[in-house]
Amino acid sequence: MKLDILVLAAHPDDAELGCGGTILKQIASGQKVGIVDFTRGELGTRGTVETREQEAKASAKILGLSARENLNFKDGFFVNDEAHQKEVIRAIRKYQPDIVLANAIYDRHPDHGKGGELAFQSCFLSGLNKIETEDEGKVQEAWRPKALYHYIQSQLITPDFVVDVSDHWEKKMESVLAFKSQFHNPNSKEPETYISSQGFLKMLEARGTELGHAIGARYGEGFTIRRTIGVDLLTDIR
Repeated sequence: MKLDILVLAAHPDDAELGCGGTILKQIASGQKVGIVDFTRGELGTRGTVETREQEAKASAKILGLSARENLNFKDGFFVNDEAHQKEVIRAIRKYQPDIVLANAIYDRHPDHGKGGELAFQSCFLSGLNKIETEDEGKVQEAWRPKALYHYIQSQLITPDFVVDVSDHWEKKMESVLAFKSQFHNPNSKEPETYISSQGFLKMLEARGTELGHAIGARYGEGFTIRRTIGVDLLTDIR
């Protein structure tokens, strides 16, 4: 299945938190979007691997994804080496996306920066013919996405551009809260974590409002890019 956009995420819920509104907006425009999660989030304090898997499926339905899969890397301990790169390359070649969205270039959680770097290197290597991969017994063709953008996560990074997601913010939050084991629930008896506090959701709302305000919108999601952005006409710039 060819996708227009493939989102790579270190943990289930990274994509929803970082770029859920953008995913929804692109799908609403008629594009096919999928998510590949690197780990099952098994080191998370709250919930279990099984609950997070069900929550990821529920969120995928809310978003309207064309595909979602998990590479089963070790949460907290995956590394950016040849073995892990080849698994990501296999996913990139399988879905042949024009655009890849990946974890932040650095963040509070070390897996996020690692995930972003792993995605960056894998996108480049995926375009090299002499790197051989197979999917379901068939040799894959080389494929390099046209663009790679990094979404912003807990730590504020100045974005290179902001997407107006005003019309999709409520549904983004619905997809985030599909991970009900992870986020604020006054009835939960599990230990409170950084992301399960009310303050985290307030930060997410404030961040969306701030980035939206920067471009004259209600809500925005920011991205960084590792190369210079080009435009055809000055009128293309909002």
